[in-house]
Amino acid sequence: SANPAEIIRVDHGGLAFHGGLLGGVVSSWIYCKIKNMHWPFLLDLAVPGIALGIILIRVANIFNHEILGRETALLPFDRHPTQIYGSLIGLALLLIHNYLARRRAYGAGSLFWYFVLFYSLLRGLIEETFRENPLALWGYVNEVLGIGFFTAVHLLTPILVLLAWWMIRRINPQKE
Repeated sequence: SANPAEIIRVDHGGLAFHGGLLGGVVSSWIYCKIKNMHWPFLLDLAVPGIALGIILIRVANIFNHEILGRETALLPFDRHPTQIYGSLIGLALLLIHNYLARRRAYGAGSLFWYFVLFYSLLRGLIEETFRENPLALWGYVNEVLGIGFFTAVHLLTPILVLLAWWMIRRINPQKE
């Protein structure tokens, strides 16, 4: 809040997925409005590519020595392999997407919002808990288990989960 210009300074880091999600949603909505396309359908089509991108980015993080896990005494190696956790999350999301897509029981846009829901939960609960990120507000670190709470992603996860849940409910109202 002291320096609002830092918000747009992408060269100083940030929440890459959350910014990418926001940018992709807004830009795809504008594009669909201009081209008179069905925006929710386009969102659903993007899910497999996003999931594959998560898998490949986390593999690249291994080679670049990025997204390091917290040190731990619990495992036979020094750090949690958070890049592998992230790749497995991407694979799980791809499988969940394929399962839901084959059921064809959901309104257009639902697959995308289910993806946001499950990715937010899995990343927030698994990858981010073991990832060596700075803690926001108050925090807790257990050096034996190699876990840490609460990073910025932990704090944003409930917001994205609620948004995704609300969108899913809005698209697929319960029939009573």
